[in-house]
Amino acid sequence: MKKIGFLSFGHWAPSPRSGTRSAADALLQSIDLAVAAEELGADGAYFRVHHFARQLASPFPLLAAVGAKTRTIEIGTAVIDMRYENPFYMLEDAGSADLISGGRLQLGISRGSPEQVIDGWRYFGYAPADGQDDADMGRRHAEVFLELLKGEGFAQPNPRPMFPNPPGLLRLEPHADGLRERIWWGASSNATAIWAAEHGMNLQSSTLKTDETGQPFHIQQAEQIRAYRAAWQAAGHERTPRVSVSRSIFALTNDLDRAYFGRDGEDADQVGYIDDKTRAIFGRSYAAEPDKLVEQLRADEAITEADTLLLTVPNQLGVEYNAHVIEAILTHVAPALGWR
Repeated sequence: MKKIGFLSFGHWAPSPRSGTRSAADALLQSIDLAVAAEELGADGAYFRVHHFARQLASPFPLLAAVGAKTRTIEIGTAVIDMRYENPFYMLEDAGSADLISGGRLQLGISRGSPEQVIDGWRYFGYAPADGQDDADMGRRHAEVFLELLKGEGFAQPNPRPMFPNPPGLLRLEPHADGLRERIWWGASSNATAIWAAEHGMNLQSSTLKTDETGQPFHIQQAEQIRAYRAAWQAAGHERTPRVSVSRSIFALTNDLDRAYFGRDGEDADQVGYIDDKTRAIFGRSYAAEPDKLVEQLRADEAITEADTLLLTVPNQLGVEYNAHVIEAILTHVAPALGWR
């Protein structure tokens, strides 16, 4: 069995060709798609976070709204850029969203990705410590956040408070019990996947990975997952971790599907550079008739290794069409692969 959810970047553009023409459209349609996905039997509604872009940005109001409108579906991010985050304020936001959803929050975080602006985190008031870079800063923010999630008191109470305090040092509120085990780290390299395992976080591996061996993307990603699980076991954690991969997958079941995503030939991995220095490999998209799609996905080693699959959706095509995309995978593909 495999959990299947969707991942939306929440793109919007003021264009007549877009079904999502404003930030309000992107937010409200994200809520509607999560409700529709839950009704279809999907397991998760996940959202990407980008700053300085016409995409979803501040995640917690959206997560809280989705949590209030749904009952069973997991609600998450993939991922929040920790270079931009105040871990203390983030803890309060995350705790509130988790409590509103009844403990369904699955929070994906990371050190960040290429940005729309140069060093955007500086505008948010953050800068790396001496001798460190922005990636170190993102990981430091993450470590503080993980420590706060333990729910232990650390702040000296006022001896004459406005309201009575519980005994001892005070912690941030609200505390969301169990959220610490539902934190995921978005890793692009094997080393950061191992770091995530050592820190007791679940693993999110997306359609972009540092090209470390020159092998096909899905093979490198599967090796990353195996390295992560070995590090998890070596760290001695008691629970079983979760691992997700993201893919663009379209079952061509009607003429509209073929018009949008039908193409001649096979899609393939692509290689590029992040920040003009890091060689990265980008995973292929899948678009085929359901029977052919089943065979293609069966050969994807990383999907086989993961317990959770996030379907990246073309959100600007609207809620109805994206619900159809999700339903086609759940109905025509997942059962044939033993995922349902």
